[in-house]
Amino acid sequence: MSYRPLPKEVTIKESDIEGLGLFAIEKIPKGTNLGITHVLDSRWPDGYIRLPLGGFYNHSETPNIENYVDYIAALGVNVYSLRTLRDIKVGEELVSTYIGYTP
Repeated sequence: MSYRPLPKEVTIKESDIEGLGLFAIEKIPKGTNLGITHVLDSRWPDGYIRLPLGGFYNHSETPNIENYVDYIAALGVNVYSLRTLRDIKVGEELVSTYIGYTP
């Protein structure tokens, strides 16, 4: 198995919200785990390492995905992961309420 920086269900393209965003290229069911966005690590200035998936989803007050803390026992680390809050349609932008963000 080779490394994929993004899940197979999404791509990056221009967003009407801001810059680039994540968009569904196939239907994604509610509750789908899309992968890890950040590795929590206090040795880094912001307290985390952002992975490619974490760099492209945009903020929304009406999110269709959520960022949640997960523990990866095999690595002994906490991470932020993304999962869908509802079914996502093809072409829909994936948006989350940023953690610790006040618009």
